[in-house]
Amino acid sequence: QVQLVESGGGLVQPGGSLRLSCAASGFTFSNYAMSWYRQAPGKERELVAAITSAGGSTNYADSVKGRFTISRDNAKSMVYLQMNSLKPDDTAVYYCTADLGLKRYWGQGTQVTVSS
Repeated sequence: QVQLVESGGGLVQPGGSLRLSCAASGFTFSNYAMSWYRQAPGKERELVAAITSAGGSTNYADSVKGRFTISRDNAKSMVYLQMNSLKPDDTAVYYCTADLGLKRYWGQGTQVTVSS
């Protein structure tokens, strides 16, 4: 069964850093691109970052470019999101996603709160 499990969220002060992790199972991880989305209350769900299957190419939302880095370890079936210089408007539930062709799979989400 396809499973995506995020971890690493929490409460941080503005300017701080967090590293989110996503453990994937139930599919051939190295064959697929992976993405991180986020959703804040009252706002639309937003694509934050994406990475190709071999990790050779990435893209980011303008709002996080230069601050966030997506990476993956295909040997471990893991994808990461390093978040630096966090701002209060980064507060959201962050989701790990995989598109397997017939269906998009979502993790359970992990809460990131940036506040003093």
